[in-house]
Amino acid sequence: MRLIASSFHARLAALRGLFALLCLAAITPALAQAYPNRPINLIVGFTAGGSTDIVARLVAEEMRKTWGQSVVVENKAGAAGNIAANHVAKAKPDGYTLLIGSVGPLAINATLYANMPYDNLRDFTPVSLIVHVPNMLVVNPAPMPVRNVSEFVALGKANPGKFFYGSTGTGTSAHLSGELLKLMTGIDATHVPYKGAAAVNDVLSGNQGMFMFGTIPSVIQFVRAGRLRGLAVTSLKRSASAPDIPTMAESGYPEFEASSWFGLLGPADMPRDIAHKLHAEVVRILKIPEIRDKLSQQGADPVGNSPEEFAAYIRAETTKWAKVVRASGAKAE
Repeated sequence: MRLIASSFHARLAALRGLFALLCLAAITPALAQAYPNRPINLIVGFTAGGSTDIVARLVAEEMRKTWGQSVVVENKAGAAGNIAANHVAKAKPDGYTLLIGSVGPLAINATLYANMPYDNLRDFTPVSLIVHVPNMLVVNPAPMPVRNVSEFVALGKANPGKFFYGSTGTGTSAHLSGELLKLMTGIDATHVPYKGAAAVNDVLSGNQGMFMFGTIPSVIQFVRAGRLRGLAVTSLKRSASAPDIPTMAESGYPEFEASSWFGLLGPADMPRDIAHKLHAEVVRILKIPEIRDKLSQQGADPVGNSPEEFAAYIRAETTKWAKVVRASGAKAE
């Protein structure tokens, strides 16, 4: 009798355990289906009006329309995007604090900064690469009357130490594009980091010897208006938004490729179901003709890859830019 009772209780305990697991399995999809049921914070590491901010606000508005929840874009500028990235890395991984991350805080800064507050490869859940955005080498034609990259390089070599290039911050694609230019051409130029889009204003002001690699969304309106002159784009093919402007490769530097990019991420260990729900929404947004047109007009190429593909891309970009940082000797300022 004792053996029968013991066997009965063992089976009962097993059934209770199975029931608990079934309940948990039923609850988990329900939680994912309920997401989002409150406002989402979309964190941007740069000031309002820049390329990262433009992409973030397009995504936020479409998410709001889909889910009927407020999606708040919060600009946490500073430390070349590290402040915003660290904020998300340390946030609760529930899908309500997300990052619109870029090449600086997600790839370049891992080598550029001696002490990083987060690990770019381990502390995030990649959701999707949203867009590629080529940079454009621009000058103010009044103080710098050059019409192509060859004339620009010749002028730089004739005036060593008199060229300055602005960027949206140390560690950004704009900064490393300048370092790559110095490595490949041998010109002597000094990096001047700014907060966000303020770099464009300094080039517009006509300061002698000033140039920059600006993302196409941040400079294209001034190029079209004739206030800046675009000398080359940093992608391997010409931009549809500026088809008359050659690439750096066409301008004599075939290995020059330094595009910016922006993607959506959450903290590490964010539930897989939520990550895939966010991914599906990004893909849906990037298929909207009006959104694609807006991005294309700004020089951005929509992507919308998978979480796994985005994770692999971040790893590849980290390796690529580590080589440039080490070769150039660039350091965080």
